[in-house]
Amino acid sequence: MFYPAELIKDENGYTVTFRDIPEAITCGDDLEDALNMAKDALITSMDFYFEDHRKVPLPSKAKKGEHLIDLPASLFAKVLLLNEMIDQNISNVELAKRIHVKPQEVQRIVNLEHATKIDTISKALSALGKHLELRII
Repeated sequence: MFYPAELIKDENGYTVTFRDIPEAITCGDDLEDALNMAKDALITSMDFYFEDHRKVPLPSKAKKGEHLIDLPASLFAKVLLLNEMIDQNISNVELAKRIHVKPQEVQRIVNLEHATKIDTISKALSALGKHLELRII
């Protein structure tokens, strides 16, 4: 999934901001550096939402002049899971019961630092009445 970012050139290089994720602010010495830093800032900012158990805003449509920054699919799947858990007011313990695992396993599933198989995330979403769909466009 791609989040639109605004890159503003100034005397020091570029400042990068995201309309949808205001916590993600960074800068770079040149365009390439700014784009690399933007991806890192976007990924890092997701931690704030997960730690606070807040819904992550989904990306809006890019406006003219904005750059699209890729959020890796594995992280985006976890974002979708977190958002659905919040929408349904489902705790880690309740989700663990539904997918027949220990609560610690759900803690790992919703941990951005932990590599989780996409099948596991799909199973968790199914337990919430949702289905993960992958498409090539």
